[in-house]
Amino acid sequence: MSANQPPYTITPEILNRVAAISEAIGRLTVLTDQARALRLRRINRIRTIHGSLTIEGNALSEAQITAILEGKRVIAPPRPARCRK
Repeated sequence: MSANQPPYTITPEILNRVAAISEAIGRLTVLTDQARALRLRRINRIRTIHGSLTIEGNALSEAQITAILEGKRVIAPPRPARCRK
């Protein structure tokens, strides 16, 4: 056996298992990338809403906006007297 020769024989079964592992890694990578994209989209949506509300004088935090999007009830801080209509 030479120094570059592995101490095993590459069989069709080994090749099939390596191919199956590679396919599984590929599927996992796609799912991970999709989950990351959805998370970033959600974060950007929350930040966009927060920015729009801030422009309108609303003092809700990003955490409160997140809670609202999750269907939770949130008690907003009272508006200053000058902002009330």
